[in-house]
Amino acid sequence: MAQLEASAPAGHHDVNGRGLQNRWIQLAIGVVCMGLVANLQYGWTLFVSPMDAKHHWGASAIQVAFSIFIVTETWLVPLEGWLVDKFGPRPVVAGGAICAGLAWVMNAYATTLPELYAAAVIAGIGAGGVYGTCVGNALKWFPDKRGLAAGLTAAGFGAGAAITVIPIANMIQSAGYEKAFLFFGILQGVCIFALALLLVKPRAPKGAVAAKAVLTNPVEYTPGQMVKTPVFWLIYASFVAVAAGGIMATAQLGPIAKDYGFASMPVTLLGLTLPLLTMTLSIDNLCNGFTRPLCGFLSDRFGRENTMFVIFIGEGLALLGLMQMGHNPYWFMFFAALTFLFWGEIFSIFPALCADTFGSKFAASNAGTLYTAKGTAAMLVPLASVLSARGGWEAVFTVAAVVTIAAGLSAKLVLAPMRKRFITGHAAPAMPVAEAGLIANASARHGE
Repeated sequence: MAQLEASAPAGHHDVNGRGLQNRWIQLAIGVVCMGLVANLQYGWTLFVSPMDAKHHWGASAIQVAFSIFIVTETWLVPLEGWLVDKFGPRPVVAGGAICAGLAWVMNAYATTLPELYAAAVIAGIGAGGVYGTCVGNALKWFPDKRGLAAGLTAAGFGAGAAITVIPIANMIQSAGYEKAFLFFGILQGVCIFALALLLVKPRAPKGAVAAKAVLTNPVEYTPGQMVKTPVFWLIYASFVAVAAGGIMATAQLGPIAKDYGFASMPVTLLGLTLPLLTMTLSIDNLCNGFTRPLCGFLSDRFGRENTMFVIFIGEGLALLGLMQMGHNPYWFMFFAALTFLFWGEIFSIFPALCADTFGSKFAASNAGTLYTAKGTAAMLVPLASVLSARGGWEAVFTVAAVVTIAAGLSAKLVLAPMRKRFITGHAAPAMPVAEAGLIANASARHGE
């Protein structure tokens, strides 16, 4: 029997499994979970004005809750990823579902700002648990298609909001924001909890090997070991640079369009007429979602750093185009869309790059640790306001473009050779002793 298995062709290996052990089913469950939890972030803006109209807290005070949510969601992902690696995805996503539903129920009954802020913390815990688990699961189930799997999962985080934003807005209009919080909070929480019960702990699929263009590390690194390596901090700095450059520019699209005088100008596209800023943001969100699986797939096929080199420089050039030609409303829409198209892929390429470099076993906690770069980048966004006050919007675009292009050049000229040296020349010394012994024993048994 052993001889038959050894001589069987690679195509006979059970790469995908059956039932809930099918990795595509697990990926689909993760994508739906991401879509259901996305409204905690992308649907929030619909509730701000109605809450202010009722309680007169002020929009800025209400938006503090959103900032609390983002910080909590981002910085707790490493802990939630560690729980996934230790206990599996099911309890973490189930816990995230309870927190996500509870947070919106609390929002429905909140009568003071402290209550709203407490709900934001719980919402952040819930969103981080679902996000970190689903991305980590995708990386583990698809060692041969990490970029595509992470990209599809990350794209799901925006797709849910795109589907539910209209019914949420309609319910707020017809029944009040409290009813919308209560109904959709319970609905989304129950659905995510039910899907969590279908998740199974990832296993390494037989016959699944990384694409030839992708350099992967056979050694498994814990988060503690990972953060001690210089290559991790170079990856982290690249993530911060590209995320900050993109966020810095994209967060200012509204004020820029208003300053240029065409934010409310009606624009017709495919028979649909909307204010230019609304149309721009709609197109931008589509580009932001589309680019995640696309660039993930391209990085699987052509290599992570090669894709980063092209895409990051493309983003920098799009930002320069926005600076030079953005005073024209149609060029503004075009280059804004390109900026989002070249920017959103960081949420697929960087998790895949992290798993390639530091192994699959601790992929959830490792990718979660790297994901904190998003929070670090968000802290740099106020810099855009300072730059615009001193040098106008041109200064914002110039700095963002320079930083992004530098990250692209660094990916090809610095990160690629550094990562290759790390994997091929310095992986073995960092290998945990117990794991090294297991590998040595296995090699001796096979006469290697």
